[in-house]
Amino acid sequence: MLLDSNIVIYSAEPEYVELSGYIRSEPRVVSIASYIEVLGFHALDEYHKRFFEGFFRSVEILPLTTVIADRAVELRQQHRMDLGDAIIAATALEHSLTLVTRNTRDFRWIGNLDLHNPIPDDLTIQN
Repeated sequence: MLLDSNIVIYSAEPEYVELSGYIRSEPRVVSIASYIEVLGFHALDEYHKRFFEGFFRSVEILPLTTVIADRAVELRQQHRMDLGDAIIAATALEHSLTLVTRNTRDFRWIGNLDLHNPIPDDLTIQN
């Protein structure tokens, strides 16, 4: 399974303790795009910075290859989508991985992409 950036972010929150257990039950893989999106957030506090640095040390980070970049270009030509989402979806497709994401609607149009949302719709982060 390939974890989307939002799943990585939610896993740091106490409301999502079950999510942390779920993502530890399988080999954890992320795209380099998720690494950049999560650790590159400009307002990352020290707790989350340390959490995410530890998280990324414990997972396989798939690189951006020319094949993945070409696939991301094709996806963006077919449908308006964020660059990070296109790279993440292309990575999942090229590695034949299920994309685990809360935002399944952003990827639903990609016919051959296997999606899974492990978070119930009625569960939200409390600020």
